Amino acid sequence: MKHFLHLTLLASTLTISCLSQADDRVDYPEDYRSWTHIKSMVLHPGHPLENPFKGIHHVYGNDKAVDGTQTGKFEDGSVLVFDLLGYQTQDNASTEGDRVLVGVMVKNSKRYAKTGGWAFEGFKGNSHTDRLVEDGGQSCFACHTSQQDHDYVFSHWRE
Repeated sequence: MKHFLHLTLLASTLTISCLSQADDRVDYPEDYRSWTHIKSMVLHPGHPLENPFKGIHHVYGNDKAVDGTQTGKFEDGSVLVFDLLGYQTQDNASTEGDRVLVGVMVKNSKRYAKTGGWAFEGFKGNSHTDRLVEDGGQSCFACHTSQQDHDYVFSHWRE
C-alpha cells in the first residue's frame, strides 16, 4: 500500500510539473497576419544574425503591441510575431520563399519576470506545434537586453 501511495504521489507531482511547464508555453498566434504589420526587413549573408535569421522578416502586432511600438512601453497582453521567410533573388528582385519560423513574444510582467516580462517562443516552419525555444527564452532575452530602453523590443513604429 505504501508503495502504491508513493507511486501515486510521484505521478501527481510529475503531472503538476508538466502542467505548470505547459502553462508557461506560448500558444501559436492564429490569424496573426490579420494584425497590424509593423515592419519588414531582410537579413542578408554576412549579417551577424545570419545564422539562424537570414531571410525576410515581417513583424506583426496585436493592438496593445502596436501601442507599445509607438511609446516604447508594452502593456501586459501585448503580442508580437516575427514571421521569418527564406527568399530567392532573381533578375534583381527578391521574393518570399518558404517559412523558416514564426517567433512570438508575449508580455506578462509577473509571469515572465525573469525574461524582462516577456515570453519567447519559436515555431518551426509552418508548424503550429514544433517548438524551437528550449531554454525558457533565456537565449532570446539575452539578445533582446540590448533593447532594454524600448522594453526589450527591436521593432519601432515608423511614421
